[in-house]
Order: sequence, then C-alpha cells, then structure tokens
Amino acid sequence: MSEHRQILIVGAGPVGLTAALALRALGRDVTVLEAGPEGRGRPGSRAIFTHTNTLDVLDRLSPGLADELSEHGDYWNTQRTFHRGKEVYAKTYPDPAPGTRPHFTSLPQVHIEKYLLERAVASGVEFAFSQEVTGVDSTDAGVTLTTAGGTTWTAEYVIGADGARSVVRKQIGARMEGDRDDGWYVVVDVAELENPTLATERIFHYEHPAVDGRNILIVPFAGGWRVDLQCLPEDDPERFSGEEGVKVWLSKVMPPEYAERITWVSTYQFMQLVAHDFADPARRVLLVGEAAHLFAPFGARGLNSGVPDAESAALAINTALTATNPALAASAVEAFSLARRSAAQFNCAAAGEALTHLRPDAETEARITEAAGRAPEDAAASAWLEKAPYGPRGVPTAATVYRY
Repeated sequence: MSEHRQILIVGAGPVGLTAALALRALGRDVTVLEAGPEGRGRPGSRAIFTHTNTLDVLDRLSPGLADELSEHGDYWNTQRTFHRGKEVYAKTYPDPAPGTRPHFTSLPQVHIEKYLLERAVASGVEFAFSQEVTGVDSTDAGVTLTTAGGTTWTAEYVIGADGARSVVRKQIGARMEGDRDDGWYVVVDVAELENPTLATERIFHYEHPAVDGRNILIVPFAGGWRVDLQCLPEDDPERFSGEEGVKVWLSKVMPPEYAERITWVSTYQFMQLVAHDFADPARRVLLVGEAAHLFAPFGARGLNSGVPDAESAALAINTALTATNPALAASAVEAFSLARRSAAQFNCAAAGEALTHLRPDAETEARITEAAGRAPEDAAASAWLEKAPYGPRGVPTAATVYRY
C-alpha cells in the first residue's frame, strides 16, 4: 500500500509534535508517523525542565500552551549548592508576579507529550501509529519512506524526529560526531509523599559525604523528584542502579521513606554528539531533536534545543514550498541546517565545559576546593560553584535567534 502526503514527520515525541504544531500554525497539512501504537507510554521523567524561551516558542505555535504546561508543572524558586556537606550557595528568587507565568516549569516528558498531542489533534494534525520507518530514499523530487508493516509513504519533505536511535538519520547518511564520556550516572524518579516533608528546592551536592564523595543532583518535578548520582570512575553502575543498591544510597541523600517510592531507574553517560549535517544531500529531509544531537541531561539542553529545531524546520519547509525554483527551496533547508547545527555545536561545547567541572582534573579540583573555602561569603566563588556544573547558558545571537 502507498500513501502520499506533502509533509511527513517521523516520530511523535515532544519535538515531532512541536514540528507538527509549527506546520499547522503556518497553515500546512502534516502527517506524523509514529512507530509505537496509539496511547503508548514512555517510562521515566526524561526531559522535565522547560525553559521560558521554550515556553515562548510553544505559546507562539499554540496560544495558551505555555500557561497550560506551567499550570500543571512544578516551580521552585530556591536553589542550593553544597560542597562536602557545607552549603556554598543559596538563593531564593521572588515568586512570579500575579498574572504572570514562572520562567520555567518542571513537568515530566510524558505529561508534556500529552498536552502537545492534545493540541496537535485539535489543530488538525493527522497521525498514523504503528508505522515503524525502516527505509528512507530521498531525491531532488521528494522522499519515499518504507515501514516495517509494508506501507510506503511519499512526501515532498520529511522531518526526522525519531530520537537518539534515529533510523532517518542513519538512512540519509548523517554521521554523529563528538564524544561520549566513559563515566556513568544513575537517574532515579521517586513519587512525592502524600504528606511532603521536603521543601521544593533544587539541590546540587559536590562530593556528598553520605555517599562517599559522589556528586548528587536533586530536582523536584510535578508529582515527584528526580535524583542523579554521579558514579566514581571505579564504580559498577549496575550496583548503584539495581533495586536494592538504589535504595541504599537514595535513603542517604533523601528521607528514607522516599526509597520505597521509586518509580523509575536508569543509567546514562555524558554525550556530546552532533550530526555532521542536519539534512540529506537532496535537502528534502530535515533532522531535529535527538535525531540531530545528543547532550547530557545536565543543563536541560535536549528538549530546550529540540523545540527551536522543530520550529526552524517547519519554517524552512514552508519557505521551500513557496520558493520559485529548486535552488531557493534547497537554500532554505541549507540555512536551517547551518543555523541549527551551529546552535547544537555551542550546546555540545557547553555540555563539555560542564563535564570538565563534574569530572575535574587536579587543577580544576583545586579551584573547586579553594572556591568552596571562600563561599558563600565570596559571592563570585559561590555563583561559580552554583553555575559551573550545568555549563554556559544561551547560544550566541550570531548563531541563531533562539536561546538554545
């Protein structure tokens, strides 16, 4: 069986759904192909931190969406950083003014997807579920997608939003360039207690004394907490991610009752990977989100750069479809690829800076220890200790109109 659409999106995650909303906002019909069945669930909190710039983009594409996400998400205005048990940074920001939304929201990805999907359906996006794309063939005339179920889809343009293991990326020959750190991290989701005992604060620990000097990040989100443990170089990550192992260390960094409310455990490594090109040679297939780049969770650069990828891809396709000749159409896609790849390279470098701080050499370790000795009285040292684990924020305006 063969189906034709003008524009296809592969992947119904948050970035694919954002691309669909962006195309509908431009008046374009679009169909989303999703490998999983309708209503499929995804485990874990995954992307939880949605920055104000991302909320602005989403609200531009679907007015009221930012308020909806903020209303259902969590917000904390206190951040604390500790070094070997000593508090070296603490700041509480004012509450948002009445009638304004907070400058971020902390909401698990599964809920973000839910609200995006509802908006996409309401806007007229067509969905085809259980459509696992296995092949991509692009030419100057268009794109042909083949699926595991035997259906062939053709389109003038395709957006590949099929995630970290992107088939679309591999099929168009885009290579991932960059590094993967050898170190391991364990991430744990825990459900909030019926009668919460913890203040809603984001906390980072350098060398937490209760877990033998391992770094710990604790972040609240709507309905629970996300806790990241940075393994030492000699650690076996399976020991710290196994059911009993998690409970042992988690009960040392949070009240013990949270150890009985674990909902998800996973492991990850820091990745700094960017596709060598964000489009195919024919300039008919555009890569967005984790199909185009992979960053570590620290700094929240994944979804917050994927959303501008998605809007940029939609704008490029809209321009290409109205171009008066093929060269102008191709140049619109080329401009997208260059701009978003430049942003991704900056984000990749920022993640690298964060990693050098989280896995310091002797010189950086000495700087951290010296700064911790002066903090919190020394405001500059205190602020550096707070910000460095997440890397620089904001992409230079010369590279993109977006912040990520």
